[in-house]
Amino acid sequence: MRVDAGLAKLLGLSRTTVAAIADADDVLIDGRVAGKSDRLVAGAMLEITLPAPPQPVTVQAIPVEGLIVIHEDDDIIVVDKPVGVAVHPSPGWTGPTVVGGLAGAGHRVATSGAAERQGVVHRLDVGTTGVMVVAKSESAYSALKHAFKERTVDKVYHAIVQGHPDPIKGTIDAPIDRHPKHDYKFAVMNSGKPSITHYEVMEAFRAASLVEVHLETGRTHQIRVHFSALHHPCVGDLTYGADPTLSKRLGVTRQWLHARQLGFHHPADGQWVTFTSEYPDDLASALEKLREEG
Repeated sequence: MRVDAGLAKLLGLSRTTVAAIADADDVLIDGRVAGKSDRLVAGAMLEITLPAPPQPVTVQAIPVEGLIVIHEDDDIIVVDKPVGVAVHPSPGWTGPTVVGGLAGAGHRVATSGAAERQGVVHRLDVGTTGVMVVAKSESAYSALKHAFKERTVDKVYHAIVQGHPDPIKGTIDAPIDRHPKHDYKFAVMNSGKPSITHYEVMEAFRAASLVEVHLETGRTHQIRVHFSALHHPCVGDLTYGADPTLSKRLGVTRQWLHARQLGFHHPADGQWVTFTSEYPDDLASALEKLREEG
């Protein structure tokens, strides 16, 4: 295998990180500096100097414009996440976050979890809008983490995808792993984690379809990857093969994907609760244009 691919698997690091280690001349094969595209040979002596661990990411308590609290009680806080907001801080991200926005608005969340994502039990992509829940109490954190792991949470998304999926109602069962060539993307891969997406077409237009999606699993970029693999990428999702001409015509600058509804057993009393988020203006406008076109 290539040095970058082989060491990524061996060390559990991303290929981008491994490539940076190789570019710094910190990979030796039989005492000689190896480049990221060199080959790993059985029986050779491999020496790797790992970089210093990254500095811990801190939460900036700053109110976030457009972050709406849908519901709050002693155990949970349910928010409507706007576009361009990450759920929690991460290396390389300097923009607004949900946890920072909640802290900046004076909301208390659970202390469980890593310091930069305390209270976080699930995530939405930066470019995906919609409803999500954050734990406020420690008991709620444990209960919700368990619920997401056991797939007892009802996660409903709406997406506009290019073309017309056939059949109009079905299940996509295809494992997802990090893309073999592009570290920022994911792809359907035999080596990936089991990933299951249920969908049903709600409305069909000339160039696209509005679909309702129920996620059985929750892999990173799952809906985007699965529909791209079917050759029906989310409108506006240029990362996964969307038509830029259609995206421009509809005025969409990100994937048309919205976390529409979230249902779960409330961690305090076990009662089933459901929360819904309306489409933001950019997605609603694009949908209206499709309806006008017929």
